[in-house]
Amino acid sequence: MDVKDQLHALQEGKLSRRVFNTSLMAAGVGLLSTTLPTHRAGAQTSGKGTFFTYGGYDIPELFVPFQAKHGELPDLVPFGNADDALTRLRAGFVADVTHPCNSNLSRFVGQDLLQSVDTSRLSNWPDVMPELANLEGNTAPDGRPWLIPFDWGQTSITYRTDLFDLEGKEESLNMLWDPRYSGRIGVFASGAESWWIGAIKAGIPFSDIDTDAAFDAIAAVMREQRPLVRTYTDDTAALEQALASGELVAAMTWNSSAALLKSQGVPVAFANPKEGALTWVCGAAILKTAPNVDRAYDIIDSLLSVESGKFMIGSYGYGHSNRRSFEEFDDATLAGLGLSRNPAEVLMAGKFQTVVSQDWQNRMNETWEAVKAGF
Repeated sequence: MDVKDQLHALQEGKLSRRVFNTSLMAAGVGLLSTTLPTHRAGAQTSGKGTFFTYGGYDIPELFVPFQAKHGELPDLVPFGNADDALTRLRAGFVADVTHPCNSNLSRFVGQDLLQSVDTSRLSNWPDVMPELANLEGNTAPDGRPWLIPFDWGQTSITYRTDLFDLEGKEESLNMLWDPRYSGRIGVFASGAESWWIGAIKAGIPFSDIDTDAAFDAIAAVMREQRPLVRTYTDDTAALEQALASGELVAAMTWNSSAALLKSQGVPVAFANPKEGALTWVCGAAILKTAPNVDRAYDIIDSLLSVESGKFMIGSYGYGHSNRRSFEEFDDATLAGLGLSRNPAEVLMAGKFQTVVSQDWQNRMNETWEAVKAGF
């Protein structure tokens, strides 16, 4: 899929922002040099309010209440990943709200980029699930949160139910280490996903993930897996196509891959592994230098709305922090997305990524690249 196709798919909600960002970067295309639709230019002083976010979230569907109130959209400016966002903010890029995830929140806080959020100014705050609101490292010295969570999801296994024989056993992360299917397993190339899955497989508590013993144990299980892997890739479209053709029988994916394949009639399931799936949470944060603070609160409140949640769940297959959003779907649809009528059940069964340092990130990336290279 070339860049133009991906832009079209992104606008239609058929491509996740993670896939879009990863494939653009792999192709050597920077988001700043890509022609994006109207309302995505970086007008930093327009007074509309600016949301600095991952590509795929810079869309009108997430700002229906904001547009109804103000008669216009905020300025929506995309970045490629957390490193890109941090680099541009440190260089002086001006915005009102940005989009960290819980695993990199400490980097934004540590560089003094954020101000705490007064939740009394958010009309949708009472409907935010407390399991998401009370994230590790999310409390500022004044007792208010840094991050207002609005999107979350899981990394697990999409597998072909007609080709992968569970032999009556529970779904498990061991499915990605099953020697019966050597050469027919797909794994994410990014350690931001795979290394954490390896930690769960190795039985490493995330509270200990930065220890020397954890690095050795995780590297060992990933080396054990390496001969079985047909492909390491962050292109979920490629993984989905390989699953559809039967080239792969199981692959590490997000919720949305299973939902897409099911809609195409491919017999797949999104595993609920007995060890727990990897759970990530992202959200909105107000920048310390925000020039339009009132608009910043309206941006966040719009992201928290039921309308936005309905779009996130139905179009991207991701969870939303507003529990009322789940009332818009029937049980079968939610189950097909790896979600639930009671989203807290899914959240509590998963394993939340924890806050890590830049030094840990560097060491993990170096070790993971060595494992993939066969060392």
